[in-house]
Amino acid sequence: MPLLKGANMLQPRVARPRRLALIGLAGALAVSLSACAESQRDSSGGGDGGTLVFGATGAPANFDPFYASDGETFRVTRQIVENLVGIKPGTAELEPELAKSWESSEDGKTWTFELQEGVKFHDGTPFDAEAVCANFERMYNQKGAGASPALSYYWVENFGGFADDGKPSLYDGCEVKDEYTVELKLTRYTADFPTMLSQDSFAMQSPTAMEKYKANDVKAEGDSFVFSEYAQKHPTGTGPFKFSNYDSANGTIELVRNDDYWGEPAKLDKLIFQVIPNETARKQALEAGDIDGYDFPSPSDWDALEKAGFKVEIREPFNILYLGITQKGNPALRDLKVRQALAHAIDRENLVSAIMPKNSEVAKQFYPDTVDGYADDVQEYPYDPDKAKELLAEAGHEDLTVELWYPTQVTRPYMPNPEAIFGAIKEDLEAVGITVKPVSKPWNGGYTDDIESARAELFLLGWTGDYNSPNNFIGTFFGTTDNQFYTGGSSWGEELAEALDDADTIVDDAEREAAYQDINRKLMSEYLPAIPLTHSPPAMVVRPEVEGLIPSPLTKEEFATVSISE
Repeated sequence: MPLLKGANMLQPRVARPRRLALIGLAGALAVSLSACAESQRDSSGGGDGGTLVFGATGAPANFDPFYASDGETFRVTRQIVENLVGIKPGTAELEPELAKSWESSEDGKTWTFELQEGVKFHDGTPFDAEAVCANFERMYNQKGAGASPALSYYWVENFGGFADDGKPSLYDGCEVKDEYTVELKLTRYTADFPTMLSQDSFAMQSPTAMEKYKANDVKAEGDSFVFSEYAQKHPTGTGPFKFSNYDSANGTIELVRNDDYWGEPAKLDKLIFQVIPNETARKQALEAGDIDGYDFPSPSDWDALEKAGFKVEIREPFNILYLGITQKGNPALRDLKVRQALAHAIDRENLVSAIMPKNSEVAKQFYPDTVDGYADDVQEYPYDPDKAKELLAEAGHEDLTVELWYPTQVTRPYMPNPEAIFGAIKEDLEAVGITVKPVSKPWNGGYTDDIESARAELFLLGWTGDYNSPNNFIGTFFGTTDNQFYTGGSSWGEELAEALDDADTIVDDAEREAAYQDINRKLMSEYLPAIPLTHSPPAMVVRPEVEGLIPSPLTKEEFATVSISE
């Protein structure tokens, strides 16, 4: 999900999203909060839960989740819109949402959804099978800028092509069976369906509002997009909160409770997101009482915040930090023994204990053990400098020189302190005789572009899962040979990509599980295209009076359950 700069966002133009930016965090910029936050707090309206002001790390790209891939857009729209299928709070498990049940045909290509009855969008439009098909047809029939992979990122990643672009698509149609029964047709089976529908971009939005405010009216201008009136001012869903106002000058997004919500209404009267890009400024705003909580407190502040009486809500780790290895430029890195030497040279236990947040874990493979297909018996690479030196000697690369890339002007849930992590790895590599050339670039100033283009030799990067699926992790990393690791330059690159593609099409659960376990074993023994380092838990912090906020391992928090005690 892309990063966004500054506090005065939701201008008509925003930067095109980039694949590797997962959860929006902006650069260092302090803002004055007291006047706007206090005025918002005083206008709570007397509801059961009052008003919560939450410090967001960046501004939304827009308010139409279909045209978004950044965490700050989704943080807001998740409260407004809902999906056919949802994620059980506090977990990565699938649960019913706007669809109360579903079943598939024997070949897994036709899915029938039974919908909740009596649900209405915020504008009064009924949510029914017609509305579902209107949403999917809108997604599939994108044209021009709307069909850009940079804009409709999640559709392209999950469904592929659009109606008129001539590219293969997973989507094969939507059919209304009756008022509350809808049939979605696919061109092939995939194990990720229907779980992929839990992603924010596939939320159900009011067909009436999208037509009235010209939701598809998006245009490209250079490297930016100009969004529709719908995306800027009129997002309309079925969720527990309704969009009220966005004050770009003060960087505040105001939502109000949907009193006609079909489920249990939100406890809060108002929910305000205050954009504060700088983490220190967010901390100061919390301490001053200007906000009630914020996301991604620095791990170094967790103990101090707790001692000050605040609640640090730690999410379960659902991510991976890895040392990427590009086999394109440096021929030595194409040698498996060299990659194994790198793995033995890095003291990952030290990373966990000295640098990463508490409750972090050493990663043994490329996703957490809660994801299907995790193999307990993969080859491991314990810290062993002597073994690393031995392998380098066997490969004839005792004098190895490598570039080690790390990002600046950023913190990530899986990489809270890039410079410190870089320093520890650099020291470990140099201890086994490797000459390390540091390369640093701003996250939004060339780092992610160069990584995507396979220009880096060794690099720090990671991933937070969109949902519980091995394909969402290793399929994203290694599912093609033209990737950041340049596995297409290896004899096994195509074999790995084909194995991942085949595993995703296996209908039988046990057989598919075994296939992914086998891939994970080969990834860690025969291939080792990168080195998994750690899984780390990102946190939120709130005032002690804030109750009912459930941390999500997917960073998909919903605020309907939140209240502020007296």
